[in-house]
Amino acid sequence: MFKIGLIINPLAGLGGSVGLKGSDGLAEQALALGAEPRALQRTGLALAELAAVHQQFTVYTVAGDMGETVCQALKLSYQVCYQPQSGLTTADDTKAAVSQLVAQGIDLLLFAGGDGTARDVCAVVPKNLCVLGIPAGVKIHSGVYGVTPAATGRLLAKLIAGEPVSLLSAEVMDIDEAAFRAGLVQAKRYGDMLVPNDLSYVQSVKASGVESDELVLLDIADDIIERMQEAPDHYYIMGSGSTVAAVMARLGLPNTLLGVDLVHQQQVVASDLDAQRLYQLIHDKPTKLVITLIGGQGHIFGRGNQQLSPQVIRSVGQENIWLLATKRKLNALQGRPLRVDTNDPQLDQALSGLMRVVTGFNDEVLVRVANPEFEA
Repeated sequence: MFKIGLIINPLAGLGGSVGLKGSDGLAEQALALGAEPRALQRTGLALAELAAVHQQFTVYTVAGDMGETVCQALKLSYQVCYQPQSGLTTADDTKAAVSQLVAQGIDLLLFAGGDGTARDVCAVVPKNLCVLGIPAGVKIHSGVYGVTPAATGRLLAKLIAGEPVSLLSAEVMDIDEAAFRAGLVQAKRYGDMLVPNDLSYVQSVKASGVESDELVLLDIADDIIERMQEAPDHYYIMGSGSTVAAVMARLGLPNTLLGVDLVHQQQVVASDLDAQRLYQLIHDKPTKLVITLIGGQGHIFGRGNQQLSPQVIRSVGQENIWLLATKRKLNALQGRPLRVDTNDPQLDQALSGLMRVVTGFNDEVLVRVANPEFEA
């Protein structure tokens, strides 16, 4: 079941219709001037786009107009995880709510607001968690929002349905509203957040067939090698398969095509390892795991790489798994999720959710990992 975290800034956009050029710190004045809140209505437009996948997700949200009200109106499956501290919600409420929703293990944080809301979310959200904004504020300079509420919902629906969706690191921008009211536009960057982006399934090279895949594999290899160079003291478990073999070939290292090798400082320190020996070598060392999926099946673990035991995977840590695949291979799954079969049901469930897949140089997509037994 896909877990959506939902936060609405119910005060977003209040200042626009009454000429205040923003709502930051002016919510009471805007309401007194007759401003009508629009964040809930715009959130409803986005969530309405999820009708076709409504049985595939649960919403974790905030009480009242920060999320619960919309969920009730649309009859969504939801759970309240945070209660605002006062009737007029604040930036502190947004930040505290983000922390509570993240603790629920959400797959994506959906929020409605403007640049001020994006700033608040950016201040506390983990860098590896995907977010997506529903545009509802007066100022929308940040790159984390959909072009319209409906467009935001359609993109999220694709993600819930299991379609591979690209990842993009987008800037969070905001302007000084006081200066803006005086006629000065002073924009400032406050950070970046990871957002899903619409994916074109056409490869970036014009050739077809084997030649095209070879060029894409070179791009993937160059991306991984650059990452290795950024963390030279780490050990790298190189899994089986031709995609990982392309990385080893690019490094000029011998490779066990159907086995598992260990690399340190761009040298092979052990080849064709079994699970026990592999764990002995890496359990107390910073380690990354480089793997690919089985083409046509979508298995990540449990098919031809049993050397990657539950003990080894837990030692490495889920956040240190680098999954590689061409977009052609992902597209061949026709929307089916990736699978894990580690022979440890608890670990299989822990690995479920969204996983980042390296598909080229500085190019990643989000793909869902989901075994049938964990799908409600």
